[in-house]
Amino acid sequence: MSYFDNLILGLQTALSWYNLLWCFVGVFLGTLLGVIPGIGVVAAISMLFPLTFQLEPTAALIMLAGIWYGTSYGGSTASILLNVPGSATNAVTCLDGYPMTQQGRGGIALLMTTVASFFGGSFGIILLMGFAGTISAYALSFSSAEYFSLMLLGLIAACNVSSGSILKGLIMVALGILFGLVGSDIYTGTRRFDFGILDLADGINLVALAMGLFGVSEVIASVGKVDGKKVDPNSVKLSAMKPTRDDVRRSWLPMIRGSSIGAFFGTLPGTGSSIAAFMAYAVEKRVSRAPEKFGSGQIEGIMAPEAANNAADQTSFIPTLALGIPGSATMALMLGALMIHGIAPGPQLMTEQPSLFWGLVMSFWIGNVLLVILNVPLVGVWVRLLMVPYNWLFPAVLMFICIGTYSVSNSAFDVMLVVLFGALGYALRVGGYPAAPMLLGFVLGPMMEEHFRRAMLLSRGDFGTFLSRPISATVLAIALLVLLWGLKPLIFNRKPA
Repeated sequence: MSYFDNLILGLQTALSWYNLLWCFVGVFLGTLLGVIPGIGVVAAISMLFPLTFQLEPTAALIMLAGIWYGTSYGGSTASILLNVPGSATNAVTCLDGYPMTQQGRGGIALLMTTVASFFGGSFGIILLMGFAGTISAYALSFSSAEYFSLMLLGLIAACNVSSGSILKGLIMVALGILFGLVGSDIYTGTRRFDFGILDLADGINLVALAMGLFGVSEVIASVGKVDGKKVDPNSVKLSAMKPTRDDVRRSWLPMIRGSSIGAFFGTLPGTGSSIAAFMAYAVEKRVSRAPEKFGSGQIEGIMAPEAANNAADQTSFIPTLALGIPGSATMALMLGALMIHGIAPGPQLMTEQPSLFWGLVMSFWIGNVLLVILNVPLVGVWVRLLMVPYNWLFPAVLMFICIGTYSVSNSAFDVMLVVLFGALGYALRVGGYPAAPMLLGFVLGPMMEEHFRRAMLLSRGDFGTFLSRPISATVLAIALLVLLWGLKPLIFNRKPA
């Protein structure tokens, strides 16, 4: 099929009433949970992950993707109106967004961030449509040795840029791989690391681990730290959202620069939208003629980071869909959804499941349009949601987490796992250990084991196969350099920046 035929196929798939419905559900729930401070995108997807088990694979991914970028849209609302970021990605929006609210320009800030988010998302989608196919076609020649090396590079890169030291990141990756190996051996079927517990014979449930590690721990960490605040409803009326000509004129270049920065960082393993947003803000402040005014309500300070994080959200699908290698915890959950539905991720996805791939890509356009429609007229609803006392909200969140986990396989044991991983996640948070590398290790660990053992079988046990193949050797060399760069502060007894 030609490129044009694939686009038509994707548009037909995305515009079917069934997929449209779940795209709307995804972006609505994503925006809803994104507005609530302390939830975050990974926790939001983890809580709603069980809903996708009863859906068709395409609809499931479209819904999860809608939650993914819907959370980014919604998170900016709390950042601008309350100075409480919905997630780490939206933290930089607080710097100039909240001062605009204090100046009575909160409505303008909300409208302009919606425009910036749509612009950045569209920029990322165009790059995804242009480059995913090329990368996927090239990756078809990869063997198990190349895949193992690429996954190893992705894990090391994720550790290198995660919060905390690279040593803590490596520990978390190793712990995630260990959890991923619980269950039955992929070749012999022998049970391992299950301590004789029958419920662990098929391994640890991905939903239980993700919900506990991110959902429950996030709620525990947020208790007592976020308070309901009052918002002036008049500042967010539709009549108060009209920007000035000067606002529009000063927004174009920051959106273009932010989208470019976000698109680049979105494709890199372990970086993602948070780093993209902060980098875009830093660049904008650097090129500004009046950098001292940043932090006092500059329109450039919200346009660049919002465009950057939404562009990064879209381009992060490039390595996930084209290579089957997730660059973040959220993409790991996307990959998990594919595997649960029996679809093998990787470069074969575009040729074996063209309607799924292109339907998902074209749904991004529809989802971004829906988000513009949802964010502007319904801003009053989101403001009222922010006024709900959190001592009512958080127990409801925990209830939905337990119900969602139990509904996956009707297992009370999985609910117990959620509680255990929630306690573990909070303890790790207190100790400064990042949870995202653990989820990446959990998802990629079994896949790495499979590719490693297959490479060993094909080479008759020769470890040199990873170095004798040029692409594999190059990727391993890059992984070694990234590891040494991350360990440099520890070697020279310096604190990491």
